[in-house]
Amino acid sequence: MVGHGQAEEQVRAPKGRGRPRSFDRATALEKALMAFWEHGYEATSVSDLTRIMGIGAPSLYAAFGDKRTLFEEVVQVYGATHGAFTDRALAEEPTARAAVGRMLREAAAEYTDPAHPYGCLVVHAATNCTSPEVEQLLREQRNSNITALASRIRADVTAGLLPAGTDAAALARHTGAMIQGMSQQARDGASRAELEALAEIALSIWPQD
Repeated sequence: MVGHGQAEEQVRAPKGRGRPRSFDRATALEKALMAFWEHGYEATSVSDLTRIMGIGAPSLYAAFGDKRTLFEEVVQVYGATHGAFTDRALAEEPTARAAVGRMLREAAAEYTDPAHPYGCLVVHAATNCTSPEVEQLLREQRNSNITALASRIRADVTAGLLPAGTDAAALARHTGAMIQGMSQQARDGASRAELEALAEIALSIWPQD
C-alpha cells in the first residue's frame, strides 16, 4: 500500500519542457486503479491513463514505470484495500466455514458498491488480456487465495472441526468459483441481496462434523 511519505511526489519534466510538475502520487494511483477496474487491463491505454490520472506520459513513466508496472502496483493497492476482505476473514474468523461465510457476504457488498466499479478487479482486469505477464500475475493472485483457503480447511479437518474425509482442495476451489462468479454477476447487474442469497446456498453445501 502506498505510504504517507509517498503521498506527495514531484516529478520533473525533461529539460526544455517547462517547470517541474507536481502531483499527488496516491491520488493518481487510485485513479489508475479505478480505470483498470472499470475497463480491464487490455482496454485501458496509456493515453486513457494520462487523461484520467491528470498527468503527462513522461510523468507517468517517471513515477510508475510502464503500463504493466503501474498495473502491478495497482493490484497490490487493490489487494490491501478493496480486496482485503478475503485475507481479513481468514485471519479473524474462528473456522474456515465462518471465514468463507464472511468472505462471500462481504464480496456481495463490495462487488455491488456503487462507489466504485462493480465486481472484482483481479477477475475483471484479465478479460481479453493478451499480456502473458499480466495474465500470470492475476492467475497467481486468484490461485493464492484458493491455496490459502485450502490450507485453512485442512487445519480445521486436523482440529476435528470438519469431517476427516473433507476434500479441502475441492471445497476451496468451489469457494473461489463462487467469488469469481459473483464478481461477474455483479458486473451483469445482480444486486447485493441476490448475491447474498448465493452466499447462503454456497454455505449450505459445507460438510458438517
